[in-house]
Amino acid sequence: MSMRIQAYNQVQQLYSTKRTAKTSQTAQVSKKDAVEFSSIGKDFQTAKKAVKEASDIRDDITSALKSKIQNGTYEVSNESFADKLIEKFSAAV
Repeated sequence: MSMRIQAYNQVQQLYSTKRTAKTSQTAQVSKKDAVEFSSIGKDFQTAKKAVKEASDIRDDITSALKSKIQNGTYEVSNESFADKLIEKFSAAV
């Protein structure tokens, strides 16, 4: 019976050695995570940044209107106003 125990111990030692070696190999391998953005993603980020940096009010358009309103020279065409009002009302119905 002592031979069987010795044989078992030898097999167990071999199994333990292989398991340890395999674990140590796995521990030595190191991988790094990487992130890659597609060209569409890069374009989206560029557009998002440009919109964020842009002013909400376009001074080149509003400055002329502001000055006319302040001077009292801004006039609205009654006919144009009525046409737009009817157009909006028709679209809502």
